[in-house]
Amino acid sequence: MTRMVRFYQHGGPEVLRIEDVDLLPPGSGEVQIRVKALGLNRAEALLRAGSYIETPTLPSGLGLEAAGIIEALGEGVTDFAPGDAVSVIPPQSMVRWPAYGELVTYPAGLIVKHPQSLDWRTAAAIWMPYLTAYGALIDIARLRHGDAVVITAASSSVGLAAIQIANSLGATAIAVTRTSAKKQPLFDAGAADVVVLAEEDLATRLGEITGPRGVRVVFDAIGGPMFEPLTEAMAKGGILIEYGGLSREPTPFPLPAILGKTLTLRGYLVHEITGHPVKLEAAKAFIVEGLEAGRLRPIIDRTFAFDRIVEAHRYLESNEQFGKIVVTV
Repeated sequence: MTRMVRFYQHGGPEVLRIEDVDLLPPGSGEVQIRVKALGLNRAEALLRAGSYIETPTLPSGLGLEAAGIIEALGEGVTDFAPGDAVSVIPPQSMVRWPAYGELVTYPAGLIVKHPQSLDWRTAAAIWMPYLTAYGALIDIARLRHGDAVVITAASSSVGLAAIQIANSLGATAIAVTRTSAKKQPLFDAGAADVVVLAEEDLATRLGEITGPRGVRVVFDAIGGPMFEPLTEAMAKGGILIEYGGLSREPTPFPLPAILGKTLTLRGYLVHEITGHPVKLEAAKAFIVEGLEAGRLRPIIDRTFAFDRIVEAHRYLESNEQFGKIVVTV
């Protein structure tokens, strides 16, 4: 038996329960991990609420990120040993491979020996944000030295990872945030410029920052009316990568900018990286090397105990956080 978080109906954070669950030994090609910390993600709140791209059979577990110690190995696993400190690559299905538990099972291909310098909280906050940002900025957009990249939802863990990756490549990271409360923290986190939506006109401000060259890359989690000023500020031949859709308002199709500037609008899911072995290995190498060199470092906002998972989800939905929310087990 092990304790796991599950929900029996869709709804708010209050539907989450911690209960004892029978867990089978790891099967062929699997490893079992004694979890030390979990990283929370917006996708988990969406699954719980019934609005995620994956539809679970209830009751369901959830969770995409964990770090801990290998407890047991399934048949055929030779690259790991009991006692290894590891972290988990987000699976394509958190319903099939949930992370919110004291003991969890994963395919060995989704397990990484993270740098020994990382503590458990930091190790649980790596893979979703950095893989997401890597796939968009490096694999798709081919971000390069001197590029201007606009990063919306910049205070999220993915946004902050994108700022760090852009800086590591010599690009100019322009952060977009709702209010001035997070303006200075974003500068402290490495943003070259910060645009505050509540106080500034987005297109005008981006034009002032980038001048006639415009913005080559936009990394957007929001959609909605922001599409028009974003595309207005983009350079000819630029690319806008949409990985979220947080806005509750309709998203316009900015036809004049798209045609006039020959822009590319690209939907993106991190599964494009995690489901492609060659791309995943390249991403892992880039991220581990960046962590070891100190160029990449997850920013953790708050930590909650496992028994306070409901409170942690309430805080996740408050949008007050700056960086990652972590749960210790």
